[in-house]
Amino acid sequence: MSVDTIKALQADHFGRWKNREAIAESMIPQIGNLHRENNVIVTVFGRALVNRSVIQILKYHRRVRMIAGDLSVVDTFPILEMVKSLGLGACQVDIGKIAIDFREHGAGQDLRAFVEKAVAPGVGLKSLGEPRDVVLYGFGRIGRILARLLIEKAGNEGGLRLRAIVVRKTTDGDLQKRASLLRRDSIHGPFEGTISVDEENEAIIANGNFIKVIYGSNPEDIDYAAYGINNALLIDNTGKLKDSEGLGRHLKCPGVARVVLTAPAKGDIKNIVYGVNSDSITDADTILSAASCTTNAITPILKVMNDQYGISSGHVETVHSFTNDQNLIDNYHPADRRGRSAVLNMVITETGAAKAVAKALPELLGKLTGNSIRVPTPNVSMAILSLTLNTAASREELNEFLRNVSLHSSLQEQIDFTNSTEVVSTDFIGSRSAGVFDAQATIVNGNHANLYVWYDNEMGYSCQVMRIAEQIAGAHYLTLPLEG
Repeated sequence: MSVDTIKALQADHFGRWKNREAIAESMIPQIGNLHRENNVIVTVFGRALVNRSVIQILKYHRRVRMIAGDLSVVDTFPILEMVKSLGLGACQVDIGKIAIDFREHGAGQDLRAFVEKAVAPGVGLKSLGEPRDVVLYGFGRIGRILARLLIEKAGNEGGLRLRAIVVRKTTDGDLQKRASLLRRDSIHGPFEGTISVDEENEAIIANGNFIKVIYGSNPEDIDYAAYGINNALLIDNTGKLKDSEGLGRHLKCPGVARVVLTAPAKGDIKNIVYGVNSDSITDADTILSAASCTTNAITPILKVMNDQYGISSGHVETVHSFTNDQNLIDNYHPADRRGRSAVLNMVITETGAAKAVAKALPELLGKLTGNSIRVPTPNVSMAILSLTLNTAASREELNEFLRNVSLHSSLQEQIDFTNSTEVVSTDFIGSRSAGVFDAQATIVNGNHANLYVWYDNEMGYSCQVMRIAEQIAGAHYLTLPLEG
């Protein structure tokens, strides 16, 4: 290769990069205006572009190559401009999917006509109404991530508004410490925005959201109405109360209308995996469970596999990051093995996820077994699904089936897909899907299949909780283009 050729390539690649940068910069105000004025959330293959930087927008486009082919802001920018002019109401528009659909199926068609057809159901949609009050009962790992998600979405018209968090008071400076833990996170990075503390009124101010900090010990002792909170959805993140009697104590409080538990429930409480059995939620369900992170990660894939191939039996092995209930160093623990150091050992323990699947998918009752290995990583876990299918399939066929599901089905928010040969667990920190199917790891032998599913057991699960909360509040956005 000659020097002139190298120089020409350098100039070409850098020139195209600067062009894409300029286009992304011009997209940001249009994305913001659509969000503020029309309540439209612009996405690229499920990743929201609202309040994203130039580099983030470019990276979201680049990522698409792993699942659907090359995609550039050059492809999506004209679609965004058209969307801006079409009078859409409250909805979510995936300009990345529209661009890929047009490339694959739009030959000979006018782009504007194609876009108009893709977003037609969103034209003239009404607002989502008044926002729904939300209370976070407990402010640990899941509670703080839910707070971040609620604050992030607070700019949406209607939707959910975080009004209060409930914790036990510890020491002087408690409020500052709670705010600091929201501001800084060793796994998920710094909070996107600004946080201040109102000591006099015992509140945290995050991106302009006044969040009252209520100190309490017993659920039934709190009068939320006294803080201006009404008809609230309370999300219990403590894991202390898991049955109707215990969680029902929240409903005795003025201002609380419904309760969602971020753990598997006991008794007759519905365990909901959003996207799988969330259509079973009724107005009469005042107490619901969002099941577990593992149950949410595996149930969507188990559902589509059972629908497509049939599952006669299977085993679920989870390789799970350690959690707060384990000891950092060896010490007493009431559970078997969990007393041993979480940061030094792999620890075999039980998981109820395999049995819990049947609460969302009754057709798999008695067909699955499960176990878990806790490993010395702080976040991101993996589920290995060893399935005996009723119908044999090839590795290629199965991978392509799940790729299509991740792109073009009603479970596209729950099932993500990767075909990379280089990904490791930290690459999935911050994933907002319930689970990410790893196509490279798939093993198939006739009607026996081993499927590998990554999941951010904190963020991915919290996003599933949010989807349940949005459904309850009537704030779940129509996603365009329509799928499956």
